[in-house]
Amino acid sequence: MNEFIRQNGAVETRIMTPDDARAIGAQALFGEKYGDEVRVVSMGALDGSGKGAEGNTYSLELCGGTHVRRTGDIGAFVSLGESAVSAGVRRFEALTGQAALDYLRLQDARLNEIAATVKASVAEVGDRVKQLADERRALQNEVAQLRRELAMGGKSGGPEIREIGGVKLIAQVMSGVSGKDLPSLIDEMKLKIGSGAVVLIADTGAKPAVAAGVTADLTGRISAVTLVKAAAEAMGGKGGGGRPDMAQAGGADIGLADAALKAVEAALEA
Repeated sequence: MNEFIRQNGAVETRIMTPDDARAIGAQALFGEKYGDEVRVVSMGALDGSGKGAEGNTYSLELCGGTHVRRTGDIGAFVSLGESAVSAGVRRFEALTGQAALDYLRLQDARLNEIAATVKASVAEVGDRVKQLADERRALQNEVAQLRRELAMGGKSGGPEIREIGGVKLIAQVMSGVSGKDLPSLIDEMKLKIGSGAVVLIADTGAKPAVAAGVTADLTGRISAVTLVKAAAEAMGGKGGGGRPDMAQAGGADIGLADAALKAVEAALEA
């Protein structure tokens, strides 16, 4: 677009019939109704475009708007993006002239600020940001692994296993993990327990998350859905669902976590 602007070609405006305008390649808006005469605006040069009397006009539109006299008057063009307005209609947003230059200066200032923050030159910012993103991802994985080890009782220990109603049970409240971490933790604990049930409550600092798992040999007798619903309801939550071997739900009050664990025990004794 800026290349066409720099051509600084004259903007031509003509009045002609819609048929004559279309004959030379003028673009009309779909669904628009036009009178006996239309205003045709042409600007820019592009060899082989097939538009205009000589077939080399870049833009040839049926348009009633006010325009610059030469394309160079636009100054600069910066695209901000496009988005959907309605079905089949999209909005394209851009800046021109001084507004475009101001935008570019602002972006340049932001880039320099980022370069200073990551301690790199402007030319090296992209590589430095990628490096930091990779380091962050590695640290997140390390933290997730440490959380799993802590949840499993550390490398030397393990979670407490009790027997309720003839069923081995691991039931505990966990800090530093999220609801999405619970299923994988339950799978690991099910492997350790061999045969039994696992119920974990994640203290997320807001609404607690709860998940339950039952080993395959016991799903005909005990359902993880029953256990997770009992825990969730005891914490003021509702609903919950999943499969007999794995289910999840949410509570409302982490302060009722002890009551939730007792509700799980009661469900196993029933």
